[in-house]
Amino acid sequence: MKVLVTGGLGYIGSHTCVQMLNAGMEPIIVDNLCNAKIAVLDRIEALTNIRPQFYQGDIRDETFLDDVFSKHAIQSVIHFAGLKAVGESVAKPLEYYDNNVNGSLVLARAMRTAGVKSIIFSSSATVYGDPESVPITESSSVGATTNPYGRSKYMVEGCLTDFYQSQPDWSVTFARYFNPVGAHPSGTMGEDPQGIPNNLMPFIAQVAVGRRDKLSIFGDDYATPDGTGVRDYIHVMDVADGHLVALNRVGQKAGLHIYNLGTGKGSSVIEMLDAFSQACGKPVPYEICPRRPGDIGACWASTEKAEKQLGWKATRSVLEMTADTWHWQSKNPQGY
Repeated sequence: MKVLVTGGLGYIGSHTCVQMLNAGMEPIIVDNLCNAKIAVLDRIEALTNIRPQFYQGDIRDETFLDDVFSKHAIQSVIHFAGLKAVGESVAKPLEYYDNNVNGSLVLARAMRTAGVKSIIFSSSATVYGDPESVPITESSSVGATTNPYGRSKYMVEGCLTDFYQSQPDWSVTFARYFNPVGAHPSGTMGEDPQGIPNNLMPFIAQVAVGRRDKLSIFGDDYATPDGTGVRDYIHVMDVADGHLVALNRVGQKAGLHIYNLGTGKGSSVIEMLDAFSQACGKPVPYEICPRRPGDIGACWASTEKAEKQLGWKATRSVLEMTADTWHWQSKNPQGY
């Protein structure tokens, strides 16, 4: 199966491409490299003995996309390409809406032109906003988002839902994942954000490896057991496997399909910090800072629907997540 993977050299996209190649699929990667490195292509090839087809370009460039579609008999699209930092989205909302929302619309138009009617959209638990109750199910209310990043994901879901209503022979899947962490167990691929990390795990890893002085924990006064934010952290390899299962089970089945990808358990920032200290064998220095705008106290997933309908379940533990992250960062202290 030939699948166009937008943002395929990014953190989640690259791990998914490895799993696709191992499963005999053919990813066609598109990435503008704004938050990814070309070296990832070499790592994918080293792990799989296959160098996937790669095109450098922007999903907002319709002529570019039309050209890619014209060169390959693409059957489906996995759409990862998007800006994804909550804090940055508060500072740069227009850039987020342009890249995430406008980019998705251009992609959908190019798919329609090419006659490709299957898309898996990399959505996010942020569409649920600050949840009224946990665990969060797929039927929990959406839209009360607390930041432009989350709003952009919610808006894309709305656009694709409306489009599906007008084109019911399409297969549209929203993979709403929670907090992907970890790295490929080989230690050769992992999360390598540009500049100061916006997410917890790469920040902890960079402190542990000596690139940064200390971890900033934003808020210790949430209504959680230790006062720090609680999230559903899920291993990136489990997220990657979830996309493959969705592609095989519902990717060619007309309909609007929505799934949470999480573990069904919440862990606090302090708990993740302790697990990472265990993995790297030393304490990781930290400081408590004020809450960030747009952050919420606690969220974790109900995974029943994905288990029942897809037969998919996250299998990797928090200790595996932190051990694999440390394996990656200690082998690649400066990233790729």
